[in-house]
Amino acid sequence: MVQSRSDGNRIFIAGAGIGGLTAALSLSRRSRAVTVIEQADELRPVGSGLQLPPNTMQVLRDLGLEDALLPHVVAPRAIEVMTWRGDAPVAEIPLGALAEKRYGAPYLVIHRADLQAVLLKAARASAGITLRLGTRLRGAAQNSDRIKLELEQAAGEADGEIPLDHDTGAALIGADGVWSTVRRRVMGLRAAAFSGRTAYRAVIPASDVPERWRNVTGLWLGPRAHVVHYPVSGGERFNLVALVEEDWQEEVWSGPADRSALLDRFRDWPGACRELLSLPSSWLKWALCSMDPGTSWVDGRFALLGDAAHAMLPFAAQGAAMAIEDAEALARHLDQGADDIPRALRAYESERQDRAERVMRLARSNDRIYHMSGPLALARDMVMRSLPSERLLARLDWLYGWRPPGA
Repeated sequence: MVQSRSDGNRIFIAGAGIGGLTAALSLSRRSRAVTVIEQADELRPVGSGLQLPPNTMQVLRDLGLEDALLPHVVAPRAIEVMTWRGDAPVAEIPLGALAEKRYGAPYLVIHRADLQAVLLKAARASAGITLRLGTRLRGAAQNSDRIKLELEQAAGEADGEIPLDHDTGAALIGADGVWSTVRRRVMGLRAAAFSGRTAYRAVIPASDVPERWRNVTGLWLGPRAHVVHYPVSGGERFNLVALVEEDWQEEVWSGPADRSALLDRFRDWPGACRELLSLPSSWLKWALCSMDPGTSWVDGRFALLGDAAHAMLPFAAQGAAMAIEDAEALARHLDQGADDIPRALRAYESERQDRAERVMRLARSNDRIYHMSGPLALARDMVMRSLPSERLLARLDWLYGWRPPGA
């Protein structure tokens, strides 16, 4: 069965994740009709924690979402940096009121599912946004005037019939993550590649965690591995991530982890770190995939944002932030350049690409710095101890101090 619809001004977004929903809201606030295509038939609360630095909050605040987010977030007092040699911090990067005063917005942490739920509720309340769950993008074509999409509906698969839709519109935005269909199948670009890094993630009740860690972001540095942790869900839960350099020899890119093997990997680390890692009864793991800078994000009326455009290692805590920044810029350029969509998308890419790739390079640099060993690690620790805490924060002014043009 084939159904056809036509709306030459509609923007289609593939992916109802953080970037896709933010883009839909940003476009809708500019009176643009949007359809979000999502292959999942239900958006379930999955994932772990993520950080919402001030540059992210500038966009979410402009969308009127700050009050809805506040019950779910924690504003950590600081980032405490430790190493595998001992429990005492080698550096402390102040956040809290100091960061908010410096950048005009708070530095927050949140569970990914809570952020997505807030975005989804706002999207469902918007008359300009159509959500099509259980819908897969099968193919797309374009000409100078429009795009044409071929979509599969999940309904009907049980009896062997897969209903197809043909939709037309003004543009297709791939916000469908690391394994983006728009990137690979529509635009013909190289997929993300395994980075040689694996993330082990767990979320536990905050009441299980020593009081010391409940209002800070903890960062432990060590040879070929590091650990990050912070509270989420309004302080009720606690997010733990262990990131290690290792080969991935499994047939799937995510799944349950071997808890005992993970704990053995950190057997020589300080007691406080090992105590935290021993708290979860189970862990999940993800192969971390990334892209190289320099790939185009735009082809005529097709464009990418977030991980689909620039998947990066999570070592700068900016993956979600870059997707949210992308979404604001995309909507702004499509609003300003509505008469020439391809040109507007090229302007979006021109504005965003250098910044996103600078963050990609920062994440790769942090990968090297965090995982140092021997004399290099000792020199790193000495430098960190010698720098005033506010200077450590100031080194990231270019990142956290970003605001949407005109804000």
